[in-house]
Amino acid sequence: MARTRAREIRGLTSEELGKQMEAARREVFNLRLRLATRQLENHRALRVAKRRIAQLATVIRERELVTGG
Repeated sequence: MARTRAREIRGLTSEELGKQMEAARREVFNLRLRLATRQLENHRALRVAKRRIAQLATVIRERELVTGG
């Protein structure tokens, strides 16, 4: 998975951000499941997915604050 820059995330629409957030949360769930069953070989993938969620959440929150929410 290629690293996404903050500039690229900020260029997404709110709907796209929501879809990517949902996909990232699903990915973390699946990675945790694979980790628990000892099927996950790349442990860094979990860290990368969690970081992606944090980046998306930050941009979503920035937009909420700009709109007065």
